[in-house]
Amino acid sequence: MKRRVRRPSSANKYSRSAFDKRRRDPKLGPVMNEHTAISAAGTPASSPGRARLEFPGFFDLQVNGFAGVDFNNPLVSSEQVQHAIAAMRGTGVTRLLPTLITSTFENFARCARTLARIQDPAIAGIHMEGPYIAEADGPRGAHPRPHVRAAALDDFQRRQEAAEGRIMLVTLAPEVDGAIPLIEHLVTAGIRVAIGHTAAAPQQIRDAIRAGATLSTHLGNGCAGVLPRHPNFIWEQLAADELMTSLIVDGHHLPPATVKTMIRAKTTARTILVTDAVAAAGQPPGVYEMGGTKVTLSADGQVRDPVGWWLAGSALTMDQAVANTVKFTGLPVAEVLPMASTQPAEYMGMKPSGRVIAEWDAAAGCLRIIQTLDGSNEVKESLAGW
Repeated sequence: MKRRVRRPSSANKYSRSAFDKRRRDPKLGPVMNEHTAISAAGTPASSPGRARLEFPGFFDLQVNGFAGVDFNNPLVSSEQVQHAIAAMRGTGVTRLLPTLITSTFENFARCARTLARIQDPAIAGIHMEGPYIAEADGPRGAHPRPHVRAAALDDFQRRQEAAEGRIMLVTLAPEVDGAIPLIEHLVTAGIRVAIGHTAAAPQQIRDAIRAGATLSTHLGNGCAGVLPRHPNFIWEQLAADELMTSLIVDGHHLPPATVKTMIRAKTTARTILVTDAVAAAGQPPGVYEMGGTKVTLSADGQVRDPVGWWLAGSALTMDQAVANTVKFTGLPVAEVLPMASTQPAEYMGMKPSGRVIAEWDAAAGCLRIIQTLDGSNEVKESLAGW
């Protein structure tokens, strides 16, 4: 008989009816709900199809680096991290989970300590992605094989101690040895658990959900290129109402039709946008680093490993993710914005921080960030160049 595990208090908010109460703002046009908190700001737009918007700051649950800074570099300094955070504010991000991927314990510990000691309210915690993931090529993605390992409570406790208790989200593969007991422990400790980089059988996905997993990390990525038509772990996660789903909507990780279908299946209320950004984000094409591995940003915006086989994070910014999602799905911008702001915050049991003033150009499909007001009321200009 399996021990019942208490889920985080926010896990039961995401029923199909949770966001069904709607209202319409005549100044904006798009359908809105009580969690969106979008309003018209400033003077009316001078051109048809443009709207001035104000909304809660974006909350990115998965950021490996930004603006030339790699959070997975054990030599990264607090000043470099602050530089990356300032650059992200220019794209509307006011809260984030810096993400540490599979590496040696020593590298993880050095990076985690640096991040944990930065006194910036934008850092809401640390997302630990790996090392408890599938070892095979494909589901492992760009994570280094030599450092993949089985899940173990003592190993996690060492990592949490190094992070000074700041690990708030863990992505793991439910089929690895020790994963289910670890999920149960993490959930009891109030740490969110996501399924990702997996080759799990459908039953193993259900086991993880019963143990307390509540999120699918970048669904449709970090998996084998060829899967059974059905059943498979993607269908199983799409069908699971208990799981929120994060998506990387850069046009490279998922085709537009896949994004549209996944959001329809999960519903807008259960979808979270993430960037999975690396140091190449906000930078020109060239060679960058991710956890000691060279990655290449091409002119079309793809970030790949040295061989070019695997996508290695992204160069996506959150304002671009919102615009792409509107374009790919046909949803109003007011229904997409919560996927990048209030919904990730609610999933983490937190509140979004700051406000963003932006202009939405429906004809061009562009979201231009005008000002980002963080908790200190400091205003940052957009780096997007739109």
